[in-house]
Amino acid sequence: MRLLFGILAAVAVTTAASAADEKKPTQKDPNRIICERQGDVSSRVATKRVCMTAAEWEIRKREDREALEKAQINRTSPTGN
Repeated sequence: MRLLFGILAAVAVTTAASAADEKKPTQKDPNRIICERQGDVSSRVATKRVCMTAAEWEIRKREDREALEKAQINRTSPTGN
């Protein structure tokens, strides 16, 4: 089991390093395509590849941040106050 976990960790590090290398050549071009592997919440092993332009990734990141901030602001205490 530890061996499997070690292998998965090594693959994750290698994938992250190669993804970083893909992003370096033209950092300023908003139309360049960036692909990321995203894990499935229901599985520790399953991943899917998501490709979008740099501009689309920025929009998605901003929308996710805004949704998180909105959820934190609108959160109520466990007692209902």
